[in-house]
Amino acid sequence: MFCLMGKWFQKGLLTGYVAMIRVGGLIGIIVMMAGYVSQSCGAEYGVASPDGRNRLVIKHSDSSTTYSVFRDGQEIIEGAPVSITIDGKKFPGKAEVERSDFEEVDQVVEPVVSTIGSRLRDQYNQRRIRFAGGCGLCLRAYDDGVAFRWESASGKRQIVVNQEGFTLKFREDVKVYFPIPNGKGFISHQESDFKYKPVSQTGGDKPAPAPLLFDLGKNNYLLATDVNVEGYPGLWITGSNDTKLTGVFPGYPARTELKGDRTMEVVKREAFLAKTVGERTFPWRVFVLGNGETLLSTAMPYLLADKGRIDDPSWIKPGKVAWDWWNALNIYDVPFKAGVNQETYKYYIDFAAENGIPYIILDEGWSVPGPENLLKVVPEIEMAELVAYGRSRQVGIILWMTSVALEANFDRAFEQFERWGVAGLKIDFMQRDDQVMMDFLYKAAREAAKHKMIVDYHGGSKPAGINRTWPNVLTIESVNGLEQSKWCDKANPAMAVLLPFIRMVAGPMDYTPGAMNNLQKKNFKPMFARPASMGTRAQQLAMYVVYLSPLQMLADSPNHYRENPESLAFLRQVPVTWDETKVLAAEVGEYVVVARRKGQTWYVGAMTDWTKRDIVVPLDFLGQGNYEMSSWVDGPNADRYGSDIVVGRSKVAGSGKVNISMVPGGGFAGIIKITVEK
Repeated sequence: MFCLMGKWFQKGLLTGYVAMIRVGGLIGIIVMMAGYVSQSCGAEYGVASPDGRNRLVIKHSDSSTTYSVFRDGQEIIEGAPVSITIDGKKFPGKAEVERSDFEEVDQVVEPVVSTIGSRLRDQYNQRRIRFAGGCGLCLRAYDDGVAFRWESASGKRQIVVNQEGFTLKFREDVKVYFPIPNGKGFISHQESDFKYKPVSQTGGDKPAPAPLLFDLGKNNYLLATDVNVEGYPGLWITGSNDTKLTGVFPGYPARTELKGDRTMEVVKREAFLAKTVGERTFPWRVFVLGNGETLLSTAMPYLLADKGRIDDPSWIKPGKVAWDWWNALNIYDVPFKAGVNQETYKYYIDFAAENGIPYIILDEGWSVPGPENLLKVVPEIEMAELVAYGRSRQVGIILWMTSVALEANFDRAFEQFERWGVAGLKIDFMQRDDQVMMDFLYKAAREAAKHKMIVDYHGGSKPAGINRTWPNVLTIESVNGLEQSKWCDKANPAMAVLLPFIRMVAGPMDYTPGAMNNLQKKNFKPMFARPASMGTRAQQLAMYVVYLSPLQMLADSPNHYRENPESLAFLRQVPVTWDETKVLAAEVGEYVVVARRKGQTWYVGAMTDWTKRDIVVPLDFLGQGNYEMSSWVDGPNADRYGSDIVVGRSKVAGSGKVNISMVPGGGFAGIIKITVEK
């Protein structure tokens, strides 16, 4: 009988707390925890999404604890073992379940900094399982995925997490976009390539950082990642010669050595993962489920993150940035020598002010080299005067630095930055996501918020919810972005249309678009000091709509933008935060067409890989009324000369359609405004 009830539960038929059984011809009522089954066949606890399509089931017995993930009744991940070892004791082990509580939640979240939308529906079903001994599991099911996390109710002030057991055991040999990170071992900027192959062929690959995207077939996908990685290391996955992948975590650093002036290398690790407080929740293990559209529209990772910790975040101002490093300070037709100096940065400030761009970045070079010299400004720059000049033109200054340099000067640095009046920090070269480094990210975000500074993290782990908890963290790199074009060909259109479905699902992505010199594949070669993008100009513009980053770079030289006023006109108008998102067409790794609304204006971005495409897109998302669309499209010769772009204007209506024609590596950018009848 109990085993039968377990099957009912798996089918979503047993959801309450009371079961009725017949004993000796009488009806007895046994109050029991939902989903409980006799120990002979294992106790099952689970939760289904509000629409019933997704389910997460925990099966617990004396011999093991496993989880399974279901989509539309099909088991995708089957009986994968899970555990956590705290102070040498493996949980849950044989511990009995003390209680299981079920909760339904349906609320609206209004992000401080909006990306997917300004009002997010946070609807899920949740089950908390409490094991004897002070350990538990929390399960959640959304319409776009499921997640679980461990919880500790230890009475100790501090505990040591020795290990966490986590696996992805697929029922079938599905294909995966397996990340190939740059770097050695757990030392990595996590600017990953991706190899598309069956799970069973990943055994020879080195460990990969989350997120990972699994192709389940027929436009169904599962994306695995982690959220709320605080006081704990990030999730990596090892490959396999079968269908089971294993989670691994960088151990707690026992000894580090500074290599050069910016890489703090871990030369020895402890045999444990984390030293942390006894009463806490651990990171979410997250599974986004759905089609390509789901991957582009889900807010699930954001909603799982801890709520914001800034009491009054009204000072946080997202915006675009005039950036110096990618274009190698290549300005010309000026009466001064371009470089890291006062005149050059005032030129960037003037360009930003003229075009409504609220920030510029002083990247590497403004301070004397070496971590100990962070606050020693090079003699060519007078920082206080430069910041004051920017303020007079309503342009804030963001300063670049390595994490090593900031850590070495932490308190003094923030005090000095506030005295100068800088608006934000670009912190680079973390290259790790062990507990010590993740603690640093939260510490730096907290201190920056105290001094009312925004943050851009580069050269480290992907977003894992910190952008909700500390909304002054506006964007994070961790992506195979445009900078790669300075030394290799990895930042290409094929990669560009894959990133939104994998890396961007985790959170804001500082790809740093905006190249004005655009080359097709056969014409491209990397040039560090005179860089260009692969693909077309229209694709670069489309990235400002497709890619989510509340701090969005204009990577090219001010001169190049001034010489291309038709493209600059689009860049001046495009927002960096959004009220609503509509996915109009999408195929993972092939093309993407997205519409995003800001106020009453819609912005459309379309991108293709190296395949020429014509996509007809209905405009019914506009609703009733008459509209005017300004468009930036691939020019007739863009397949030869990537910078060829045509600007057009046309009348459109919600009942109509638009044909988006893209050359190989091409794109489309549009702005649609409602027409006011005179």
